[in-house]
Amino acid sequence: MKLIIRNLSRETTEEQLRRLFQAYGDVESCDLVLDKVTGKSKGFGFVEMPKEVNALFAIKKLNNKEINRARIRVKEAEEKK
Repeated sequence: MKLIIRNLSRETTEEQLRRLFQAYGDVESCDLVLDKVTGKSKGFGFVEMPKEVNALFAIKKLNNKEINRARIRVKEAEEKK
């Protein structure tokens, strides 16, 4: 299941994001979205977890949690059309 994580602190790294979600199960991929010009975080990213039950548990536990002084929002990512 692919998750979108919004409102990330600009200081949050991809490795921190991966470790945060690995506490709830296997992480297939973790992508922090970066600005092409500055190379800095745009404040959101995607995490893919192979087991839906783990992804749903991560959503429940991490949505609205404060990480690096920012209250993150976690939900299932919508498929591109």
